[in-house]
Amino acid sequence: MDYIKIRFGNDFETSDSRFDKTIEDMFRSMSPMFSLSERAWKPQMDIYETPQEVIILAEVAGVDKENLEVEISSRAIRIRGNREEIPRVENTTYRLAEIQYGTFERILYLPALIDTDKVSASYLNGFLQIRLARMSQDKTHKITISEE
Repeated sequence: MDYIKIRFGNDFETSDSRFDKTIEDMFRSMSPMFSLSERAWKPQMDIYETPQEVIILAEVAGVDKENLEVEISSRAIRIRGNREEIPRVENTTYRLAEIQYGTFERILYLPALIDTDKVSASYLNGFLQIRLARMSQDKTHKITISEE
């Protein structure tokens, strides 16, 4: 069985700001002929909750499982990968070119604290599904009082 790489961390830099738009992104939105072969794109994702877990579903059709990476902390998750471009047919005129290729990265802040020991990921039919167990709310921690 092959596994999707999951790495655990404490913090992610916030690369998801509105200032991250590049000039290439602006031109690419107008016409695909302005695009370069390597560019960033953002796959569509759903996040939903049950009383026991948070589930993330990412549409990443055409991305090899070996090109997916998931990093998790108790508050956020980073999903990144790369979709290789399919070779273009020579001597053709493209009338529509909407499929995006290249690298992608999404940082999602989770709606609840999760237990990083209970994370699973699966990839089927172009969808990456990540299941995150919610942190139990009834956990208590005993605090030792020290003498000064």
